[in-house]
Amino acid sequence: MFNPSKDEVRRFFIDAWRRRANSVLTPLEILAVQWMEQHPEYHDDLTAPDALEREYGVEQGTSNPFLHLSMHLSITEQVSIDQPPGIKQACQLLASRLGEHEAQHAIMECLGAMLWTAQRNGLPPDGEAYVECVRRRATRD
Repeated sequence: MFNPSKDEVRRFFIDAWRRRANSVLTPLEILAVQWMEQHPEYHDDLTAPDALEREYGVEQGTSNPFLHLSMHLSITEQVSIDQPPGIKQACQLLASRLGEHEAQHAIMECLGAMLWTAQRNGLPPDGEAYVECVRRRATRD
């Protein structure tokens, strides 16, 4: 199983962003750049000399761009392979209401809640609860 370190994740995004105009990118890097382009508020973080060391805690009041972008990539991959089962349809339903980008942000909340609950309870992530959370968001008024 692929389990990159914090520095490896950050280097992946920083390098893809730096190389985007002058290099051939992998399919994953292309997806990452597409999400980075939709988040201009993170561009300074991606080019900062201290990007590998920066801390993004709640107390700073800023979101972690590398975590946020990683979640976009994770959700994109989940939807592309429909894993957990039903996530593709739930995402499509939510995107029809909110648009793809805003739907992904809503899905991030469900993904984060599922991971937090699993970690807190010492259990594996509950894919069914995750998909149900996305479905509820897609169908609420």
